[in-house]
Amino acid sequence: MLVKDAQREVRTVFVGGFWGQLFCSALWLVSAILGTWVTPRAAIIELVMGGFFIFPAVQLLLRLSGRPGSLKSENPLGHLAMQIAFTLPICMLLLVPIAGVSLNLFYPAFMIILGAHYLPFTFLYGMRMFIPLSAILVGCGAAIAHYFPGSFSLGGWVAGVTLFVFAWIGRRLVQSEI
Repeated sequence: MLVKDAQREVRTVFVGGFWGQLFCSALWLVSAILGTWVTPRAAIIELVMGGFFIFPAVQLLLRLSGRPGSLKSENPLGHLAMQIAFTLPICMLLLVPIAGVSLNLFYPAFMIILGAHYLPFTFLYGMRMFIPLSAILVGCGAAIAHYFPGSFSLGGWVAGVTLFVFAWIGRRLVQSEI
């Protein structure tokens, strides 16, 4: 299987990352709501625990939308997708000492980790839209940490909206290709 064919399959099966980003957007926005109107602890727990359900939720949403839930076994990018997926929870271990220094750095640090996590999606999906998504998450995470250090929830709102917008961009790009 050629790389471009493997990437096309990843794009079409996973709809340009639509369902994953849409689900993640919901997690971040609910977390931001909890961080704004309940407690930072509730916000962090929801976002971290909800992250464990991303893969099963995406599988369910793909099947409910009538799409296959996985790549063909001969697609070599399936292994890369799994490796990329595991980078996020591993890197999230950094959030523990960062939040210990300042709870307000939780979202900005997580945004930087998430942005770095999305960068290899550029190759996995063969879609350059993941470059600006990555740049926006990393840049906004750094800017919020630097310029808005007193805000706990701002990063949650920015990340949630950014993921929502890029979910629809990815979907549109794949639909126009099909």
